[in-house]
This record gives sequence, structure tokens and C-alpha cells, in this order.
Amino acid sequence: MPLARRTPRTPPAKEAAAPPVRHPAGRWAGLGVLAVLLLLAAAASLAVGAEHVPIGRVAPAVLSPDGSRDALIVHELRLPRTLLGIGVGAALGLAGAVMQALTRNPLAEPGLLGVNGGAALAVVIVIGAFRADDVLAYVWAAFAGAAGAAVLVHAIGARGRGGTSPARLVLAGAAVNAVASALTAGLMLLSPRAFNGFRFWQVGTLAGRDAAVFARILPFIAAGTALALLLARPLNALGLGDEAGRALGARPGRTRALGALAVVLLCGSATAAVGPITFLGLAVPYAVRALVGPDQRWVLPYSLLLAPVVLLTADIAGRVAAPGELQTGIVTAFLGAPLFMLIVRRGGTREP
Repeated sequence: MPLARRTPRTPPAKEAAAPPVRHPAGRWAGLGVLAVLLLLAAAASLAVGAEHVPIGRVAPAVLSPDGSRDALIVHELRLPRTLLGIGVGAALGLAGAVMQALTRNPLAEPGLLGVNGGAALAVVIVIGAFRADDVLAYVWAAFAGAAGAAVLVHAIGARGRGGTSPARLVLAGAAVNAVASALTAGLMLLSPRAFNGFRFWQVGTLAGRDAAVFARILPFIAAGTALALLLARPLNALGLGDEAGRALGARPGRTRALGALAVVLLCGSATAAVGPITFLGLAVPYAVRALVGPDQRWVLPYSLLLAPVVLLTADIAGRVAAPGELQTGIVTAFLGAPLFMLIVRRGGTREP
């Protein structure tokens, strides 16, 4: 009597993760929720600190300062810091989303284009060689260094057959970052003054920046934001591959060049103003794609709103977490490192 065939048992399927929000009404509602959260974070940033200001005094202190102690604290100290947090957070969130779309790597972050390395090298040069100690001097030097490094990365990545590609951009960025970091370390060893000035900028902080710093970087952030949002459809086409993108009417080389320019404008100006803020440009776009899917028409505006909420929250936590004050870059590193390890454990090299 023939033995009956035994069909192999299939292992039980893993529980599926929550699907991204796909319905347009849900996505628009999500944008509204993020806008409300941003307003609440901005209000908390104006009210909370070493000197607490009643929430009812915040709006009058911003709109019609009367010279009182609360008005001086809010209008002169916390308002520029809050505006800078909103601008820098939005810039880093957008830059991270564009960088991940350009390289088709969900763990990419803006520093891959050499932005942070070039900015750090330029700051060390102006401190050591020109003895600059003005924050505005750091802003212009860092922005010039970031732009120069990104142009060099793109020029190296474009050499050879086939033009630019995500892999070439990543390799060129890693090489430029390595050279810039080595030069920065060497200059700091040769100049104690450069080391002392650079270590405060390198931590990354919103404190100590006045309204003039925000005014200097605002045009660059506005231009980079507009350019990034206009690239949403070409980035969607590029995500299908170069050949498919060309078939859909996209120009991969042009899209990468404009995307790199947007990253330089956004990340360069943000890094120049407050120093390098880690993990924000990596974690926020990754979380957004898990929420709304890979469509850049939604990933970009969601990142634009969520990143400043996270940055302002980290800044507020740094003010109240210690008797003194923890720098914003330290708080984001504490928050971002566990999230990064969780992403890697869950298979972070794949799209969420």
C-alpha cells in the first residue's frame, strides 16, 4: 500500500507590521497633526527653561514685548533659539529624505555628501588661521566648506563611464569625509586655539545663537526647501532605477545634481549655524516612510514638519534634564543611537 505523501508544514507567518497610511485623507490629517505638534513644541520651547515663563505670557512677550523680565527672556533669548530650531530641524529632515532617495539607501544621511566634514574643516581653518571667534564667521566658513566638499564629491562621482550613480556618490563622499576629518584633526593638533574653539561648535547646539544667525541661513533654507519639494516626482521616478526613470521622462543626472544642491543648501546652512546634529536626518525620514510609504510627495512634507518637532523636543529636554544644560547635539545622539540600533536589528537596509 503506497505511503501517503506528507505535505511539508509551512512555518507560521510572522505578524505583519502595521501598513503605512495610504489614503490621501489620512495623509492630510497626519500633516495637520504634525503642524499642531510643531506649534505645541514651539510654545513649549518659548516657555520652558531654567527660568519658567507662564504659558499665558508667551504670546504677549512675542507680539508686544513690554520690557519685563519674562518678555526679555522670551523675545531676546528663546524666540531666536526656537526659530533656529524650526529652521534647522526642517532643513535636516528634508536633507535626510532627499539623500536617502538619491542613494536609494534608507540608512543614508546628509553627511554622506561630505557636508559635515567640509564644514568642520572650514571652521577649524578660520579659527586657527584667522583667529575668528564670531558665530557668524563660523556660519559663513562652514557653509563654504560644506558647499565645496559637496561639489568635490559630485565631481569625483561623475568621473568615468556611466556618470554619477548612488554607489559612486557614497564612495566619493566617504573618501572626502575621511580626508577632511584627517586634515581637521591635524590642524587641531597644531593649533590649541583651533581645538578650543572647534570643540564647542562640534557638539551641536541651538544655544548662544541670536536672530542674526537665523537671518543669515534663512534664504539658503528657503531655497533648499523649495528645490527639494519640487524634486518629489523626479525622485519617485529615480527610485525605480535609472532606466525606468528615463522611461517615465525623468533625467537621473539632472535629478541627482539638483538633489545634491538641495542637500548642500539645507544641510550646509543648518550645520553651519548650530554645528553637526546627528541622527536627525537619518531617523526622521526612515520613520516617515514607515508611516506614509515611499512616495516622496508625502515623505518630504512629513519630514519637513516632524524633524523640527523632534529637534525642539530634544532641545527642551536638554534644558531641564540637568542642573546646567545639555547641548542639543548630545540629546539627539542619546535619542538617536538606540533608534539606529533598533533599525539595524529589524533589517534597516531594506525599505520600511
